[in-house]
Amino acid sequence: MTAESVISALSIPAQARVDQRVAKKLLVENGAATPTDKRWISDGIEELTWIAALKPTTIGVAAYSDSVREYLEIAVLSLILRPDAKTGRLIELVHRAIPYPVLLITSSTDNLDLSAAHKRHAQNEADLVVLDDDVTAAKLPENGQQAEVLQQLSLKLQPKANLFALYQSWLECIEAISAFQITGRVLVATDPAAAAARREALAEHTRLTRVIAGLKAQAQRESQIPRRVELNLEIKRLEATLRGLHEKL
Repeated sequence: MTAESVISALSIPAQARVDQRVAKKLLVENGAATPTDKRWISDGIEELTWIAALKPTTIGVAAYSDSVREYLEIAVLSLILRPDAKTGRLIELVHRAIPYPVLLITSSTDNLDLSAAHKRHAQNEADLVVLDDDVTAAKLPENGQQAEVLQQLSLKLQPKANLFALYQSWLECIEAISAFQITGRVLVATDPAAAAARREALAEHTRLTRVIAGLKAQAQRESQIPRRVELNLEIKRLEATLRGLHEKL
């Protein structure tokens, strides 16, 4: 799977296409919080391209505004990273730097990631837009179910009530891809409650996976056999809990 195949699957109308490179300077000025971030941008990014601007005038979907956020446009961007780039941090920095909600396609040495993150008004600065939560990201599959996954991303299948609803639907598609990587099933949530339940299950799955990895490392270092047995029993218990989460994904 390539970034081009994902862009094609989005079914973006021609009038919404931009296809312009974004200077690293923009990211440095608007997204880099530290000198380290600036260095990672300079050393890690090969190319950032603004693929499309999804606005009421280009896709016929109304803008959205409330006391928390204003969505006048959704930006679709393609990010190409160099080997050894700090992928997770650079994805976050791109989302922080762009003042619109972004659907980001990231190509790195071994992976193709899709990510999204809601934006909101900053609490103390009305003109400043910040991330509303953590970035939601998923690695796109490389097996035979690529077509099934890509089909869910088509702009034609997303809700048309407003740009917020459209973007939320794409975010839920990304969560569905994350679940697919665990279960092998491609299931799009049928309602907000189901989407929220899966979001919680994904977060818990990530947490337990980290805990289990830590316990396994601890068990390998443990010299006392009784303590090692205790750790292995705890690992088995958590692995059973992890398997139980699969039904919620």
